[in-house]
Amino acid sequence: MLAHNEQAMAAAADVTTAAAVAAGLSASNADASLKTKTHLQVDQLKSSSLGGLQSSASSTHTVASNHSHGSSHSQQSHHHSHYPQQSHPGIHHRAYHPDPELLYHDTGIDYNHVLMNRNASVAKLYEDALRYEEGTIISSAGALVTSSGKKTGRSPKDKRIVDESSTSEDIWWGPVNTKLSEHAFLINHERAVDYLNTRERLYVFDGYAGWDPKYRIKIRVVCARAYHCLFMRNMLIRPTDDELEEFGEPDFTILNAGAFPANRYTTGMTSTTSVDINFKRREMVILGTEYAGEMKKGVFTIMHYLMPKAGVLSLHSSANQGQEKDDVTLFFGLSGTGKTTLSADPRRHLIGDDEHCWSDKGVFNIEGGCYAKCIDLSEEKEPEIFGAIRFGSVLENVVLDEDTRQVDYKDNSLTENTRCAYPIEYIPNALIPCMAGHPKNIIMLTCDAFGVLPPVSRLTPAQAMYHFISGFTAKMAGTEDGVTEPEATFSACFGQPFLVLHPTQYATMLASKIEEHKADVWLINTGWTGGAYGKTGQRISLKYSRAIIDAIHSGELKKAEYQTYPVFGLEIPKAMAGIPGDVLNPAEAWKGAEAKKDFEGTVTKLAELFRENFAKYADQASEDVIAAGPKV
Repeated sequence: MLAHNEQAMAAAADVTTAAAVAAGLSASNADASLKTKTHLQVDQLKSSSLGGLQSSASSTHTVASNHSHGSSHSQQSHHHSHYPQQSHPGIHHRAYHPDPELLYHDTGIDYNHVLMNRNASVAKLYEDALRYEEGTIISSAGALVTSSGKKTGRSPKDKRIVDESSTSEDIWWGPVNTKLSEHAFLINHERAVDYLNTRERLYVFDGYAGWDPKYRIKIRVVCARAYHCLFMRNMLIRPTDDELEEFGEPDFTILNAGAFPANRYTTGMTSTTSVDINFKRREMVILGTEYAGEMKKGVFTIMHYLMPKAGVLSLHSSANQGQEKDDVTLFFGLSGTGKTTLSADPRRHLIGDDEHCWSDKGVFNIEGGCYAKCIDLSEEKEPEIFGAIRFGSVLENVVLDEDTRQVDYKDNSLTENTRCAYPIEYIPNALIPCMAGHPKNIIMLTCDAFGVLPPVSRLTPAQAMYHFISGFTAKMAGTEDGVTEPEATFSACFGQPFLVLHPTQYATMLASKIEEHKADVWLINTGWTGGAYGKTGQRISLKYSRAIIDAIHSGELKKAEYQTYPVFGLEIPKAMAGIPGDVLNPAEAWKGAEAKKDFEGTVTKLAELFRENFAKYADQASEDVIAAGPKV
């Protein structure tokens, strides 16, 4: 009894410290107990990736599960008293304790001999992260600040899909989807299971992917870090207590043993990192990377296979809704095109910021949260995201001040890819549940650093398919070593790394839905005008881009008079209120005889790049789609 009281007091002390720091009180007093340094230094990132291989020297913190938190809780805890239970969900929460045999499935995880945290509360996950995971801190706003280890981004070259008879003919094999034999998968699976079964504690979270109950799938996450569990608790859709009681067998299980490396000599391995998906076994296995985003995008990859099979189009896009239910807009766009900024509109409801599906009933979000980039984040520029970083959110690989615990969002010394994961309900104007009707407008965003694409173009259905398959944007000079002028970047369907089927299959489904629901499709360039990046060009004003979006939503742009833009064959408005004519037409924005000559050459150069890229998909594209490309 005395030992239990001491443990309970220790837990209470942790919660008190967390609350004090979150409120900005006595941050210096928390320093001693947390034993943190001024910054999460690069060497901490390296050392923390090894932390999972070492057993904790601390005594295990166990809260007895037979406390009186309601009769149903007591009965469940008593019934399952044959295994330790760490979760302490609180007086207003019914804990979910399914039978270990049901949990076992065929994953090989021994749910009996390790201390198990099943669907633990946010506070419990905070406690364990602070207690057991080196380098974990609480920010002044109350967010959990943590390290993802050596890997601070995804490892696309280490992603593999199992080559097995039930799915092999469907998959778009190649540079995106690399084959892995069933035997090699079982070796990686066994390696992950052996690692997880030797941990002193494991975390299990059960959640959904997809807000529409008709199409959602059940995901079970098994991991060794509280940080990973909290991350997926934010990113998946959180079931109600009643839904947890009826959860049953998952449709897919993620085994995250990221702190343990893959064996480089296993057939098919090219490094110590491996992210494997097996559709036959309904499992995903992670080795050699603790970057939490692998789980998020792994679920997206799974949905990119399962949803089209169910007649539902999966999309890498953000989405919002106006005051009317039928006023829904999809935003496609790669990094740096303005997808998050332009879809975040205080006058409209956010459906989601990254992953959606389009079914026979309308659009629904895949996720229960958002995963926002934080570099250069400010309250002035992005108040919704800034305000969402609070208790319950997870901040990855950021730098903060030792005394104030305030995050320096401008500091990229650890990585440019600093991020925060938070529940979508932390966004004030989020639409909950995250489902809406059919899109009225579809916006494809590109950042053209060549400066020749118009700020806005109205696309035909064939052009929509062409530009959807192309997924064009550009890298700017100076952003990477060796990049001395703009470089074209093409990512099929605006999300090539996550596609499982051939891009034309998604494009065909999109074209069918556009035709059925009479959606208008627009190509918007948020990049340069009047010249190329680094030369005479200037970035198109965000004010103009927002005005274009507003004109689309108001219907003004649909009524405008249009002219054909040469070479690319795009329809562009002749005039628009509040935007100069030479901005709407790039040919007029390049001033002077020399610039005009450069303009024509640049248009031809970009058109050739489009044609070269699309040649990879031409064998499975229809003639009208091929003809919708630029004419050189």
